Amino acid sequence: MKKIILHLLLLFSFVANAQQKDRILPKANEEYAENKFVDAEADYRISNSKFPNRSAASYNLGNSIYKQNQPSEAKFAFAKALKNSKSRTEKHKAFHNLGNVFMKEKDYTQAVDAYKNALRNDPSDEETRYNYALAKKMLKENPPKDDKKDDKKKDKKDDKKDDKKKDKDKKDDKKDKDKDKKDDKGDKDKDKKDPKQDEKGEPKPMPGGISKQRLESLLNAVNKEEKKVQDKVNAQKVKGKPVQTDKDW
Repeated sequence: MKKIILHLLLLFSFVANAQQKDRILPKANEEYAENKFVDAEADYRISNSKFPNRSAASYNLGNSIYKQNQPSEAKFAFAKALKNSKSRTEKHKAFHNLGNVFMKEKDYTQAVDAYKNALRNDPSDEETRYNYALAKKMLKENPPKDDKKDDKKKDKKDDKKDDKKKDKDKKDDKKDKDKDKKDDKGDKDKDKKDPKQDEKGEPKPMPGGISKQRLESLLNAVNKEEKKVQDKVNAQKVKGKPVQTDKDW
């Protein structure tokens, strides 16, 4: 008898919980209708925490966040609403609004998929059909980037940079080699200079410390002095001779 009473009490409790009303949701809906989106968001979150398996609060939460220009955050609420949706109507609305979020994010591939799923749940919705066509048009005009192609382009670009660097290194090496050759040639040319000249190109000194040029200068000076002496001697000899006349005494 006690077991039967216990089962009845548990069953009653389950029915009571199932029939429990969400008193926060209507208030949040009123705030949403009055464009009080911040207040509505707060109450939708409370409602959602109390009844996590119901889709209405999650769906309306997504709408209130979307109205605050936070589409990326709103899509998580719409995704949760989809998970808890029980009817095709609920799924259609959630997919439609998810498509709007992806359009805002310019993710046209996912927008097309979202609108397509919305139409599957309600093929008669002309607004969804229009958005679906628009998403397909935008996707055609803005195809998704191919990451592999971008990687290949990047690799090719990097290869070109490497080739340019290699060419530059080769040119620099060639310049260095040419410079070394030039320096070697300069050293050889220095070696080929007149052995009688020093590094400055001046005559090397003769043994004894006197250069050839200096020696020649000294010899010239001596020769000049000797010539002066000789001229002087010759002048004295001429002065001592008698002067001849035309007549004899």
